Amino acid sequence: MTQTAEPAPRSFLDELKDGVTPRATLLVVGVLALQLLFIASYVGALHHPKLRDVPFGVVAPRAAAEQAVTRLEGLPGEPLDPRTVADRAAARERIVDREIDGALLIDPAGTTDTLLVASGGGRTLANALATLVTALERSEGRTVRTVDVAPADTGDANGLTSFYLVVGWCVGGYLCASALAMSAGARPTNIRRGIIRLGALALFAILGGLGGAVIAGPVLGALPGSLAALWGLGALVVFAVGAATLALQCVFGIAGIGVAVLLVVIAGNPSAGGALPPPLLPPFWAAIGPALPPGAGVWVARSIAYFEGNDTTGPLLVLSAWAVAGAAITVAMAALRKKPTDRPAPDRSTSDRPADRPASDRPASTQQASDRPASTQPASDRPIS
Repeated sequence: MTQTAEPAPRSFLDELKDGVTPRATLLVVGVLALQLLFIASYVGALHHPKLRDVPFGVVAPRAAAEQAVTRLEGLPGEPLDPRTVADRAAARERIVDREIDGALLIDPAGTTDTLLVASGGGRTLANALATLVTALERSEGRTVRTVDVAPADTGDANGLTSFYLVVGWCVGGYLCASALAMSAGARPTNIRRGIIRLGALALFAILGGLGGAVIAGPVLGALPGSLAALWGLGALVVFAVGAATLALQCVFGIAGIGVAVLLVVIAGNPSAGGALPPPLLPPFWAAIGPALPPGAGVWVARSIAYFEGNDTTGPLLVLSAWAVAGAAITVAMAALRKKPTDRPAPDRSTSDRPADRPASDRPASTQQASDRPASTQPASDRPIS
């Protein structure tokens, strides 16, 4: 009886090669890159807030207004972008229209001026303007009184509810798209499958938009404004981010999820104007924020809640562009995907297996052996009694 030789023990290097494949290595390296970019983006954007070119109005008699504008334009670091405004009503209207972020009403007959701000657009920005203007007024022996013309709601203490609401919608969008990809493959196999995925995402967006608006509004009382308008915004944000994620997965495969995280979470969230409104962000983040879904969504949410829905056309077009482009790329990539070709059936007529041949075509020895009765078989093949 022969013994089977035991396989040689595997070395640690062999186990390492099987345990950590090149694909897994690339994915881990990609995750490390995303982690470092996350830290660099958030810390880089938020560690040193500084006023830059804040649209700012000045109300005063003509000569005094021009003198004040010239003085504000000459401030170190150019924190303000001042312009003259006709009167208090016009200044308030421009703030509500989101054309300016604050205004100084100079009283030439007295020593106390009035600063108009809007904490609904970001309490950090309102406080920064108050600090700057108070220091300027004090240097000239004057005082300032601050008036909030669009105050953040009492349930929205730091003006961050709109930011967290939009972040939640964005997370829902790319997680839904990721789940669809993980359950049925990153790329739809045909146009119908692509449309089905987009339809499922649209239904999810409608439910997610409604849920977020209800929680932030009626349930928690954290954000005022029209429930219907916030619902519509939420559905658009969720679908825009989800469609973009589906498109990225069609182009890059499962790695498209990482690209979506890079655009939405790493680049989009710190530049969205949530913790720091755009005038307080470094130039790079202030520039990219309005073009990404989180930044566009936060701007519209604050406009709905505190600014009578003003100045929302541009951000809504940005969100619509992400939604349309994502859906179009998803469908196009599904249409371009090659269908698997059917394998030709094997030609059994050319088979050389003896079992497939007629008995008459088999070799004589084979046919005789198979037809031989058991009693006539050689003695070596008979059982021993």
